[in-house]
Amino acid sequence: MAEPGVETRTRSSVITARAAASFDPVGRSVAAARAFVRDTLQGWGYSDIVDDAVVLTSELVTNAVIHAGTAADVLCLRTDQGVRVEVGDRYPEREVPIHGAHHALGHPDHENGRGLLLCAALASRWGVDYTPTHKQVWFQLDLPQRPVGTRSAGPALPAALLPVADEHVRVAVVQIDRTGAISAWNEDAAHVFGYASEQVVGKPLTDLAAWPHTPGTGTGIAEALQLSRWEGSYGIRGADGRVVPVYASHLRVRNTQGEPSTVCLLVRDDERAVLQTPQRAAVSDAGRESRTTDPFEVFIGSPAPDDLDGLLQRTVERARDMLDGDAAFLLLATDDETELEVRATTGLPSARQRFARVPVEAGTGRYGSARMPAVHEDLTAVPGAVPLLNSTGMRSVVTVPLKVEGRLTGSLGVAAEAAGRYSNEEALRLQFAADRIALAVESARLGELERLRRGSLSFLVEASDLLAGTLDRDQTLALMAQMTVPTLATWCAVYTIADQSSDPYLSYVLHEDEERIDGLKDLLSRIDPPDPVPTPGARVWTSPNDAARQAALLVSKRELGYGSSRPVSSGIGVTLATAAAVGGETVVLPLVARNRVIGMLTLGKPTDDHFRQEILELAEDLSRRAALALDNSRLYSERMAISQSLQRSLLPPGLPQIPGVEVEVIYRAAGEGNEVGGDFYDLFPIRDDAYGFAIGDVCGTGPEAAAVTGLARHALRLLAREGFGGPAVLERLNAAILDEGARSRFLTLLYGELWPQEDGSAVLKVVCAGHPLPLRLRQDGTVSPAAEPQPLLGVMDDLELYEQIVTLNPGDVLLCVTDGVTERREGTRMLGDDGLVDVLKTCTGLTAGAVAARVLRAVERFAAEPASDDMAILAMRVPEPHAI
Repeated sequence: MAEPGVETRTRSSVITARAAASFDPVGRSVAAARAFVRDTLQGWGYSDIVDDAVVLTSELVTNAVIHAGTAADVLCLRTDQGVRVEVGDRYPEREVPIHGAHHALGHPDHENGRGLLLCAALASRWGVDYTPTHKQVWFQLDLPQRPVGTRSAGPALPAALLPVADEHVRVAVVQIDRTGAISAWNEDAAHVFGYASEQVVGKPLTDLAAWPHTPGTGTGIAEALQLSRWEGSYGIRGADGRVVPVYASHLRVRNTQGEPSTVCLLVRDDERAVLQTPQRAAVSDAGRESRTTDPFEVFIGSPAPDDLDGLLQRTVERARDMLDGDAAFLLLATDDETELEVRATTGLPSARQRFARVPVEAGTGRYGSARMPAVHEDLTAVPGAVPLLNSTGMRSVVTVPLKVEGRLTGSLGVAAEAAGRYSNEEALRLQFAADRIALAVESARLGELERLRRGSLSFLVEASDLLAGTLDRDQTLALMAQMTVPTLATWCAVYTIADQSSDPYLSYVLHEDEERIDGLKDLLSRIDPPDPVPTPGARVWTSPNDAARQAALLVSKRELGYGSSRPVSSGIGVTLATAAAVGGETVVLPLVARNRVIGMLTLGKPTDDHFRQEILELAEDLSRRAALALDNSRLYSERMAISQSLQRSLLPPGLPQIPGVEVEVIYRAAGEGNEVGGDFYDLFPIRDDAYGFAIGDVCGTGPEAAAVTGLARHALRLLAREGFGGPAVLERLNAAILDEGARSRFLTLLYGELWPQEDGSAVLKVVCAGHPLPLRLRQDGTVSPAAEPQPLLGVMDDLELYEQIVTLNPGDVLLCVTDGVTERREGTRMLGDDGLVDVLKTCTGLTAGAVAARVLRAVERFAAEPASDDMAILAMRVPEPHAI
C-alpha cells in the first residue's frame, strides 16, 4: 500500500505546457534553476504557487548538483489542475529516505533528505522514479480554489515575513523626453543617486546608466526607453562613482499636445517588491488562433520574447512539442555560411553543446546538405552522421533550413529516441514553421550582433582606461584576469616571458569560483606552458583538459583501490572539480608588444563548453591592449629600479655615532617613485673627534640635478678629509660645479664641522652658502639663527666665504632644514621661517629624534595636499649630563 502523499508518476492530467532546462554540477546552478522555475510559473500566471515551487526546486537541485555531484534536469509541466516539477540527476544508486516505522525522511538541520522532507510538507503529491541511469524526484502543487469573481491578492503575512525596505522607501521619479534626455528629477532621485536636479536635467539617461554589465547581453537602456512598457533591473552610476542597482518600471506617455515622453519609476534593487508585478498569464492556443491569423504568433505564442536567446529557446520547445519529439535544437549560420553554431536546445545537455560549431557540409552523413529539409530514420545506421546528437540516445531526426531571401541563416531540428518516427510529412510541417520564424530570428540575431558590438566597444574603452591607470606589473596582471573572468571566460591564466631566452612563467590564475583557483593553479603548474607563438588570434590548447582528465582518472582508480594497496581519498574532490572546471574549450592568445611575445593569455570554459567567435575576437582586442600595458609596466619598473638605485647612491648609507651628540635625519622626496635630484644631506667622520655635516638643495630635479648632488656629496667628503676648512671646501666645490658648464646647477649648502668637547658641549664651525639659516634652540626655550647668510654656490667664480663658530651647550639643539620645510604652502599661506621658529620653541627638552618628528608633523599638518618639494631635516642635540 502506498504511503500517504507519495505516489508513482501518472499522466492522468492533461499537459497544456512544458518547459525544460539542464544545469551543470556547479554551485551557481542552484540559483539558475530557481530563476528558471520562477520565470516559467510566473509566465504561466501561477504566481500563487511560485514560492513553494522555488523552495522545493532549490532543495532538489542542491541535492543533485552539490551532494550527488551530477547535472540536474528540471522539467516543468502545466496541467489543468496545477504544476508538476520533475528534477532528475545521474546518480540512481544514491540512497533515498523512505517513510516507514524504522526510517525517517531526515532532519531539517541536515542537508541530506531535507528536500524530500519539504516535498512531504508542501507538495500536494510527490514521488521518486528510477531508471538504470537516472533518478527523478517530482512534486505537484495544486492551484488554490477561488470563488467566482475573486481577484488575485497576496496572502496576509506576519510582519517578520514582509519584504525588507528602508524606513522611508525612496521611489525615484524620472521623466525622459523624446530625445532620451532627462526632463524631470524628483527629490527621491536626488537622495538615491546623489545628483541634484540641476546637475542631470538635460542630460541623456544613458550617461548615468551602467548597463549592460556583460557586453552584448540584455536589452539596452536606449531600447528600453522606446518600448511602450518595460520593467526590469539595471544600474545607475551615482555621484560618488558607485553603481546603484535599481529595479525600474518605464511607461511611455504623451501630453495633451501629443508629445511623447517616458516616465521611469526606480527603487533600489533590494526593494523591487515595491514595483515588480508578475507577468500576465499566457493566453490559450485556441483563443489566440481565433483572434489572429499571424503564423508566427500561432507557432511562437504571444507575446514573443524580446531577446534572441528567449526566441530561440521558445522556438525549439514549440518545435519539439509540435512533432511530439524528445529533443530539438536550433543552429545559426556564421556570416560566411560555412559553419552552424548551436544556439538553443531542449532535451539535450544545452550547456555542453552551446556555441559549439559544426560544418554546413559534413560529408555523406550530413543528409546531403543543410540547405534542404532532411529526414534520417535511424542514426545508428550511420554513426556520427549528426555530431550534435552523439551519445544522446536519439535515433531519428528531421532537420529543416532557416532561410532569408534565399540565404541560409540557420537549421532547426527535432529528434526522437525511437527510430522511424519522422517522414516527409513532418519535415513539411517543420519547414512551414521554420519559414514563419526565419525572418524574426535573423532580425533578432542582427540586433544581438549590434548590441554585442556596442557592448564590446564600451568594454574595450573601459578596459583601456583601467589598464592605462596603473604602471604596476602585478596590478596590471590582476586587471587582465579580472576583466576576462567571468565576462569572457570561466577561468583565466596569464603567462609572462621575461626575455627571449626565458621560458613562459605562470604569473596569475583566476577562476570565477575562488575555491577552484588553487586546484587550477596546481594543475597548470604541472604541465608545460603553451608555446609562445606570435601568430595573432586564438588557438586551441588541449593540454589542461587532457591533464585534468588523466588526473581525475588516476585519482578515481586510487579511490576504488586499483593500482594501489589501499584507497586514497585525499584530494579527490578538488581533482574532480578541477577537471570539470577545465573540461571545456581552452584557448591561448599571444601577448605581443613591440614585436616581441611577452606572454600568453589563456582563457578556459567548464566541461564541454565552447567560446563564441565574437567573444574570441573581443578577447583578441583585449590581449593587444593588455600586452602593451604589461610591457609599459615592465619598462616603468625597470626605470624606477634604476632611479631608486641612483637615489640611494646619492644619500649616505648610514649615520655615524657621535659621542655626546644626538643626531636625527628625516628625508622625504616628493614625487612618485622618489625621483632623483633635489635635497640631500650627509654626516661623516673627518678624523678622530671631528665630524662633518652638510645639508643642501640643488636647483631643479632629474639627471642634471642628480649629477650636481652626487658631485657635491662626494666632493665634500674628499676635501674635508684632505684637511681643508669649511670655506676652502665650499670654494673648491663652487669651482667644480662651474666646470660642469651647461649641466651645472646652482646649489644652496649648509656645511659645518663638529667637535664634541670633554665638558659635554660641542663646538661647530658653520658656513651657510645661500641656504636657510640653521636655528639654535637653547635650554631656556629661546630660538636664534646659528649663522649668517652667504652667497650660494654655482653662480659666481670668486667667492669669499667665512665660517662661524657655534657652541652647543648641554640641552641645546641645532636644527637644519631645506626650503621644502619653510616653503610649505596652503593656498596663499606659507609656513616660513617664523612658523618654523614657533614650532621649534615647543621642542624644549625633547630628544633630537622627537624634535625632527615634531617639525615633520607640523609641516604635514600645515596643508592638506601632499608636499610638492623635497624635504630634509637634520637635528643635532647635546644631551644633558644625566641623560648621557
